[in-house]
Amino acid sequence: MPEKVLIYSRFPKALMVRIGERFELLDAAGKPPGEVFSAEQLSTVRAMITAGGTSLPGRVMDTLPSLQAIICYGTGYDGVDLKAARERHIAVGNSPGANAASVADLAVTLTLAATRRIIPADRFVRDGSWAASKPSPLLRALPGNPGRRIGIYGMGEIGRKIAFRMAAFETEIGYFSRTKYDLPYRYFESLEALSEWCNVLMIAVRASADTRHVVSADILKRLGTDGYVINIARGSVIDEAALAAALQNNVIAGAGLDVFEEEPHPPGALAALPNVVLTPHIGGHTTDSHTAMQDCVIANLEAFFAGRPLAFPVR
Repeated sequence: MPEKVLIYSRFPKALMVRIGERFELLDAAGKPPGEVFSAEQLSTVRAMITAGGTSLPGRVMDTLPSLQAIICYGTGYDGVDLKAARERHIAVGNSPGANAASVADLAVTLTLAATRRIIPADRFVRDGSWAASKPSPLLRALPGNPGRRIGIYGMGEIGRKIAFRMAAFETEIGYFSRTKYDLPYRYFESLEALSEWCNVLMIAVRASADTRHVVSADILKRLGTDGYVINIARGSVIDEAALAAALQNNVIAGAGLDVFEEEPHPPGALAALPNVVLTPHIGGHTTDSHTAMQDCVIANLEAFFAGRPLAFPVR
């Protein structure tokens, strides 16, 4: 008999097909497991799959008395209470770097869309304004990429791939990270210093209590009137109210956002602004990324059920 695995978060069924070929999946479809399955059914579940951003506190772990492994589908694991997992001797795994290329690609896409005003330009053509020769302040000439200063906050695998891609546009690259790496990019000692220097602030840092709302009104003011914010990490890193105010008051020039603090409900103040590009958390949503993430999930589960350490543990 295949081993039982609980699907804790809401996933499209198509993403679970390969995993379901190897394991018996109990799909809670994003609901508390106890509302979907009986205590008897949950009592033998030893492993679960979750989306890293989904809240998974200790009280949920306690509804699964045999739980020994939490496997995150994707790179993130910020929703998992790691302290609670450690206390309960539950191993936590993820899919490190599996979607890094796709997320970096979207970061570049958002940067180009925001700085070149692609969304207003598309609308200008579609609504007949171009044919009617109507003036459009949003389509005035803006600085191009050569010489633009790209500041990357977080230099993990995604941050490095963003840097590599943006360097091809003849930009200058700088970064701030907890660790200074041997990289051909300028290192800054603080986020404040990076924000003072750059024109585009790329957020690629892991979400944690330490990074919540760290991109504040002060950071945005330092970025300046020609500055842009691009976020493909987690929505909690930005103070969204401060960002909306900065965009409304021309403190910064624009933003590109793939993630939001309360998904799937971006603040209406941001959605109403023409100088913001919004996407629905699709950074890692490519076929190759999903295949790579599924490979990691399967490898973690197979290692766990074979009595081996997880193939990709969260350390």
